Amino acid sequence: MPHKKAQNLEIDNLDIQILSILMKNATTPYTEIAKELIVSGGTIHVRMKKLEEMGVIKGASLEVDPQKLGFDITAFLGIYLEKGSQYNEAVQQLKAIKEIVELYYTTGSWSIFAKIVCHDTQHLREVLNEHIQSVPGIQRTETFISLEESVKRQISLD
Repeated sequence: MPHKKAQNLEIDNLDIQILSILMKNATTPYTEIAKELIVSGGTIHVRMKKLEEMGVIKGASLEVDPQKLGFDITAFLGIYLEKGSQYNEAVQQLKAIKEIVELYYTTGSWSIFAKIVCHDTQHLREVLNEHIQSVPGIQRTETFISLEESVKRQISLD
């Protein structure tokens, strides 16, 4: 099935190839990418700068395994707000809770859907009771504990 590219973005096949390589391993040196794609290192640098300026590349980050650092619980929260108009203020306060690693404004049953990581169930209870549920505007939460992360990946550009 053919895929649509975002309109008004000047992205060509070389850009897609560069992104595909870096999405598999963001530490790949530009010189190695250049050799693989048979272009100059300068070309890779210019293309990356262009993709950053276009907002296609939002940054680079280091991915760590939370469990190896003692965070044994991953949970997802459906957060119900008393009123939709309280969303912006609630998000500002939720951003300050370091255990929240992802936050989404959603349609459906919940106003907000969050991913949190905690050391153990006691830590999870503390985060829920003392931090998240005390945010003004939050009516209640629904918690789902993850037993296993089965798939985690970037979008495919192939």
